[in-house]
Amino acid sequence: MIFLRYENWKGYLRYYPITSILLAANIMMYVVLLIDGGPNNALTLMKYGALTNIPPWNEETWRLFASMFLHSGFSHLLFNCFALLVFAPPLERLLGFWRYAILYIGSGLVGNIISQAYYNNLTNPTLSIGASGAIYGVYGAFLYIVLFQRNLMDDASRKTIYTILGFGIIFSLGVANINMAAHLGGLIGGFFLYGLIIRLLKRR
Repeated sequence: MIFLRYENWKGYLRYYPITSILLAANIMMYVVLLIDGGPNNALTLMKYGALTNIPPWNEETWRLFASMFLHSGFSHLLFNCFALLVFAPPLERLLGFWRYAILYIGSGLVGNIISQAYYNNLTNPTLSIGASGAIYGVYGAFLYIVLFQRNLMDDASRKTIYTILGFGIIFSLGVANINMAAHLGGLIGGFFLYGLIIRLLKRR
């Protein structure tokens, strides 16, 4: 099972530096939100980069990146950080540091671009934040591996991926205030980005 973690914290930092940086960035930005208005304050979220369909802020492209590191509450932060902590490390080891960083950020951007396009067509004002799009990009990469590189993953890990995706779809459809567009966009982005990366950016 590739998703079981046995490293101590020093080993984790050594083997998964990009994942560690992403975790630290999520936690740091949550602390910033707590200090400056709170993670449920719409004005605070807008200030630090939440996606919105409200003009003219919906045209600010920097929000596509910044919103990936904002979370609306401790449970939101905990859920995404747990997923990142447990499921991302095998992909970082497989791809290498910088190729993994490209996939993670790229998937998050794809998810947010699709999300922004969807919400721009709605009349009600919306805010969207969170690392879920990028994390679903990690799941999308593993889905590619499950389908086309089966020799890289054991049977138990393949079943885990199917279970995660199944619960993810149910969760995205059944829970209010979930950005399904970002989840689906990140999943698709991660799937295709992984395929491109392993072909175009060969690992030494």
